[in-house]
Amino acid sequence: MPYSRLYLLLSRRWWLAFLLMGISFVVFGLASLDLLHTFSANLEFLTTYRWDAVREGALWQLGQLILAGYAAAASYVVFKLCEKVLVERLAVDKRKGTDS
Repeated sequence: MPYSRLYLLLSRRWWLAFLLMGISFVVFGLASLDLLHTFSANLEFLTTYRWDAVREGALWQLGQLILAGYAAAASYVVFKLCEKVLVERLAVDKRKGTDS
């Protein structure tokens, strides 16, 4: 299975993978912090007050919450990619070409 250019770049520069993993971990934490609670409160506000809530910007906030959810998911994917690169780098013995 051929690897992507990003994977190969991170494989050659383990320090960049480690740095990017840390940044994506922090971004994931900040983006997902209390996201579910705020999302449910926003939906409750919209269903209770309907058009008044829309006029107050609840629909705009709902869009922002959805984007924050996607940002958290993207950060998680970057974190997992970096984790895979670093774990494989530690697990594979380059001298023998095998992992045993």
